[in-house]
Amino acid sequence: MIVVTGAAGFIGSALLAGLLRRGYGDLVAVDDFSDPIQMKNLEGKSIGALVHRDDFFEWFEEHGERVQLVFHIGARTDTSEFKEDLLRSMNLEYSKTTWNLCVKFSVPMIYASSAATYGNGEHGFDDNEQELHNLKPLNPYGWSKHNFDLWVQMQEDKPPFWAGFKFFNVFGPNEWHKARMASVVYHSFNQILETGKVKLFRSHKPEFEDGMQLRDFVYVLDVVNVLLWFMENRKNSGLYNLGTGKARSFKDLALATFAALNKEPQIEYVDIPQDIRDKYQYFTCAKMQKIADTGYPDGFRELEDSVQDYVVNHLLSNTYF
Repeated sequence: MIVVTGAAGFIGSALLAGLLRRGYGDLVAVDDFSDPIQMKNLEGKSIGALVHRDDFFEWFEEHGERVQLVFHIGARTDTSEFKEDLLRSMNLEYSKTTWNLCVKFSVPMIYASSAATYGNGEHGFDDNEQELHNLKPLNPYGWSKHNFDLWVQMQEDKPPFWAGFKFFNVFGPNEWHKARMASVVYHSFNQILETGKVKLFRSHKPEFEDGMQLRDFVYVLDVVNVLLWFMENRKNSGLYNLGTGKARSFKDLALATFAALNKEPQIEYVDIPQDIRDKYQYFTCAKMQKIADTGYPDGFRELEDSVQDYVVNHLLSNTYF
């Protein structure tokens, strides 16, 4: 059995689709399954078992001998969430228990970290585990992910193989339920159809022009390909960046969306909301040498190609993975 937590979410459901495309069966989906809208991400997928996240640890104790690998993707991912107890419970303590069960049953574990752990990037974006202690995330979500990364490094008992991935700005099909936290591509697409224009955040730092805040945007198909390669090869346990290694602007993203729709660009700039303004990252760019050094053979799509595929083959036709 292959377990995917956060299975009804964006990356988790895309990963399930990737596993099914490669012929893997006996898949176990773990989530809370309470949102009927989000459950559309699981429609049409052949899944062996649905396990509520509250029942997962009991289920693992019973079935651990049959589990081949755990993809721990599930988490509270809202970067504007400031309930630290909730984030500690869902992102840190839940992950610790999952890790310990993987150790107990000698099950490989691949888990989702986040580029939010890098904070404002004053120490760079190098996935060198020896430098983790220098990082200072900007929000409680980032801290919850960072604290698990730190905890992992201190463990003497580890799964037979493990890999954590610091996801940068992932976008693509199956994110449609994420509301405010969905990607700029998704929101741009809908804004263009509704109003003919796109709203982007104005810069509140003089060194950045409006719309020229830079992020490492990575297509979810590329993310899934990396995760599956590590599952199948299981070499070089460690913590890895997962981006493209290229920083592109939000304006680039909006222009690519207009181009995919064959429409003339119209961009309006609005203030960053006060509740996230002082926690906003103006620049992220993954250092990707560590993944390359494992022998990972595939590259990453160019931003424009990814946006074109997402818009034309998924958003316009309202199809998921």
